[in-house]
Amino acid sequence: MPRRSNASPPEKSEYADIRFTEVTPATRVSFETLFEQPGAPKYCWCMAWRHAGREHIQNDEKKRRMTALIDAGTPVGILAHIDGKAVAWCSVAPRETYRKLSRQQDDAETGVWSIVCFYVPRALRGGGLASALLDAAIEHAFTKGARVRGLSGGRGVTELPFHGLSRHVCCSRFQRDRDGRLSPT
Repeated sequence: MPRRSNASPPEKSEYADIRFTEVTPATRVSFETLFEQPGAPKYCWCMAWRHAGREHIQNDEKKRRMTALIDAGTPVGILAHIDGKAVAWCSVAPRETYRKLSRQQDDAETGVWSIVCFYVPRALRGGGLASALLDAAIEHAFTKGARVRGLSGGRGVTELPFHGLSRHVCCSRFQRDRDGRLSPT
């Protein structure tokens, strides 16, 4: 099974000098800077799938919780860098670091990583950056020990357009099985 999504052949990407890094305590400042830019998801801090309750949490508290996860060494995702600056984000982490993502989720499965969110600024969309980010997220998960490749496919996870996932999944040669899970073709 190929590790690339096949959504964006390298020759089609406008971003030849892109670099991807894991969000760690050492790269946390880049992550925070990206999220604090105008138009960035500072309203969420990518905590929507990480806290279990339905209570409203203030943005500062979301940021505090996310930075605590990062400082604790919990995998939370990767950044895309162009010219040394963090420009995009993908939330990719072991499934157990998220709240339950679908009713069909089998928590007995091990080695499953989930991709639940992308952030690519509007000015950088359409040139293959999100597809390159998806490829890098898949490779990152494998490098960290993921043994199952697919996306948690419950309704509300991959179909929410503001999370930026559905279109890339469709273009990435993933297909939905009868249980709603997405797997590579």
